Amino acid sequence: MQHAVNKILIIGPSWVGDMVMAQSLFIALKEQNPSVIIDVLALAWTKPLLDRMPEVNQSITMPISHGHFAWSMRKELGIQLREEQYDQSIVLANSWKSALIPWFAKIPIRTGWLGEMRYGLLNDFRRLDKQALPLMVQRFVSLAYPAQDANKIPKYTAPFMVAKPTAFSQLPTLNEGQKRLILCPGAEFGAAKQWPSSHYAELAQSFLEKNWQVLILGSPADEETGEEIVNHITAEQKLGVSNLCGKTQLQDAIDLLATADYVVSNDSGLMHIAAALQKPLIAIYGPTSPKFTPPLSANAQIIQKEVDCGPCFQRECPEKHHKCMKTIESEQIMQLIKDKD
Repeated sequence: MQHAVNKILIIGPSWVGDMVMAQSLFIALKEQNPSVIIDVLALAWTKPLLDRMPEVNQSITMPISHGHFAWSMRKELGIQLREEQYDQSIVLANSWKSALIPWFAKIPIRTGWLGEMRYGLLNDFRRLDKQALPLMVQRFVSLAYPAQDANKIPKYTAPFMVAKPTAFSQLPTLNEGQKRLILCPGAEFGAAKQWPSSHYAELAQSFLEKNWQVLILGSPADEETGEEIVNHITAEQKLGVSNLCGKTQLQDAIDLLATADYVVSNDSGLMHIAAALQKPLIAIYGPTSPKFTPPLSANAQIIQKEVDCGPCFQRECPEKHHKCMKTIESEQIMQLIKDKD
């Protein structure tokens, strides 16, 4: 007998972009049952994302680092979660260990793609046809529907995050009538996904000369890249650009992105956040493909140059020339923005 589903535990993904795309699943679940309660179990750093998704009731912190097995901790957490009396769990990660906690929690319906041979751990599993569902968001949203429809392309609503008023204390003020461009030059995946800092600087210079303010966002790993961009800016325009790489927490980055008039980003987690905030966005792709994880927004434009060696999906350019990124000129980005305006 099928259980009524009024309370669902989502085992969330571990990457920023993936968690953003998971919101489309949450929206689909709410569309089917507006009163359903959705909790998300994920790593602690994802909380700022989940706090800005109206569909999520609460985020539950996964006390285990990404990649660690920790059988006893998973068992202990699963037993604790029995008190929540979830009707269903949906496991978004493909690993065997990611399906353990719902099994320990004795959740009646445990849904997910079969992944790493998760017979038993999942009792509502589906076999993925990658050609039928080429996009990651389709694979997530499909799990909202019955198993017999697993490989039918689902309709979905794009992620729509609700930012909060920014509390970031170092935010420079805008002059009257001034617009704000936010650059996201980093990429956790690797250097191959990064548009050259000199190209970002040329783009920034063009906007600064039009009296825009420029903010550079990124993690501590992107501080040097941010400084390289600033160093390429002419002395008279430097006051208009702020390198905030390494100075913000994720919640700050989300709420700052919501203040942008335009965002230019590599294929990164911040790109997906900007898309979910419905900001005008230029997404620059090189060694990866927008055919799997594109920015999910009508306000996003994608630019990618076809090269003989790509997309290679490598963290570092195996050919050492980085042609897929270097051949994208700042003037092309400017033209895309003019065309959009």
